[in-house]
Amino acid sequence: MSINATTAVRDLAIEVPGATRLFEKLGIDYCCGGARPLTEACSTAGIKVDDVVRSLEQATAASSEKKEDRDWRVEPLTALVSYILDMHHAFDREELARLDPLLTKVASVYRESHPELVEIHRVFIELKQDLLNHMMKEEQVLFPYIIQLQEAADRGGAKPFPFFGTVRNPVSMMMLEHDTVGDMLRQIRELSSNFEVPSEGCVSYRTLYEALEGLERDLHTHIHLENNLLFPRAVTMEAGD
Repeated sequence: MSINATTAVRDLAIEVPGATRLFEKLGIDYCCGGARPLTEACSTAGIKVDDVVRSLEQATAASSEKKEDRDWRVEPLTALVSYILDMHHAFDREELARLDPLLTKVASVYRESHPELVEIHRVFIELKQDLLNHMMKEEQVLFPYIIQLQEAADRGGAKPFPFFGTVRNPVSMMMLEHDTVGDMLRQIRELSSNFEVPSEGCVSYRTLYEALEGLERDLHTHIHLENNLLFPRAVTMEAGD
């Protein structure tokens, strides 16, 4: 594909091998803010768009001889749903459960010298509750319908009729909730000064910040797969286009 400053970030994330890793490194939002053109995203991140374009072109050239494992633009939606459940929902649940007591422990020790930990813990609890409810709704309502859509398309049968009218309705709600998650992730990053461990921080402190950054990275990929691939394809399939 053509890589230029006006290309939407989400299109680059989908089309360009290694783009998501580069965006993660540079702090460019490719999931919730993926609809923005690259030039706007770079301006927000405070980096030169020409440098990013060159890096994307280099990433494309470096991977031209490599075969990507899965192309989620063409894989069945059932496979993509299974991948999201196995690789992201499972991981996020495990990390949310692990991080809660770890945050409690670190905040209790350092709350006087680093009061930001108390606020990080507050935001994290809200994030945890929102995410668990969000994933439950996807697993119980949206994903089963998307699987039924794919199965109906595979056998050439009639499309299922959902109680929510059209897949656009839950998709819109899930994307709004993704935006909320993205805002909370940014709050945690800002409060932690980009996950910088203070000089007096113990092993638990370092483990906490590494895990929080790992959760953020996974959620960025998780939301990208849903916002930019699963949801648009489900809407198109339902419409019969």
